[in-house]
Amino acid sequence: MEILPLSAVPHFAEQIIEWQWRAFGEENSRDFFASIVASSMTGAEFPITFVAVEAGKALGTAGFWRCDLISRQDLFPWLAALYVDEHARGKGLSAALQQHVIEFAQARGYPHLWLWSTFGDYYERFGWIPAGDALEYPNKSVRLYTRALTGE
Repeated sequence: MEILPLSAVPHFAEQIIEWQWRAFGEENSRDFFASIVASSMTGAEFPITFVAVEAGKALGTAGFWRCDLISRQDLFPWLAALYVDEHARGKGLSAALQQHVIEFAQARGYPHLWLWSTFGDYYERFGWIPAGDALEYPNKSVRLYTRALTGE
């Protein structure tokens, strides 16, 4: 298994859009996820979409985004849109995708990485530290997490 930027395997773009939209979106938000995926293939610093690939098949994805929570635009960068295909779950892929984004952010000198989740206690087992609650648009309460990327 290897984790690659989507720009290296663009034929998975539609699959990634579908996963993200179904896992995180609303009925009318598919275009939003399509724009994130398209933007991630331009070579810009943000967003970047990573894809876990094995034997020519996409197994999961994670994003490195400038902002993933409108109410907390003061925090960046973010690990975002982490998704593992149902058939690939239970094999450590979530941890591998998280670690890949962590190392990517570290290599670029960022002191912290952020994420938000509605899954209580899931990310703590991977070393993420709860950093309070926040509001996801329009009115969903979510838990913030952070990860120090330096020796703090």
